[in-house]
Amino acid sequence: MAKLYFYYSAMNAGKSTMLLQSSYNYRERNMNTLLFTAAVDDRYAPGKITSRIGLDAEAWRFSATDNLFMIAADKHQNQTVHCVMLDEAQFLTKEQVYQLGQIADELNIPVLAFGIRTDFKGELFEGSQYLLAWADNLKEIKTICHCGRKAIMVARVNEQGQALKEGAQIEIGGNERYISLCRKHYRAL
Repeated sequence: MAKLYFYYSAMNAGKSTMLLQSSYNYRERNMNTLLFTAAVDDRYAPGKITSRIGLDAEAWRFSATDNLFMIAADKHQNQTVHCVMLDEAQFLTKEQVYQLGQIADELNIPVLAFGIRTDFKGELFEGSQYLLAWADNLKEIKTICHCGRKAIMVARVNEQGQALKEGAQIEIGGNERYISLCRKHYRAL
């Protein structure tokens, strides 16, 4: 029986690298993977999952209106899909998380979703909220704060490195906009 997995962390924990390694392992065994990434994330080339260490792979770009179950079912009908992997899972809608469960339950394809748990205000993203509630397995990927403690929070910073407390939940950026912190240092901002 296939399961829905949610791998979560703060930023810079290696989620994309882990996803790409998992896909490589399947493909090395002549098994097909279906990769998804959020269309809203435009930091790298469109339709690519890219890790900070230089690995990348082509992926289907999903937006809030896409039916991930229908896409996976169509791909699976044309060529067996052995695993579905999704990067930037925090950008999923509630309905899309439900669809990932359908992929596991109805198509019997394991689904590995990778994403950030909370935003820069410490609030859950919609996709993360429902993955935490509905995934069969939750896996934390650890990263560290500058002090050496486990980082569980993400802070948004401006060009001068000052923490921002207000703004839209979704603002795409990398190390120039976000830093991962332990709760103590996040609270001290």
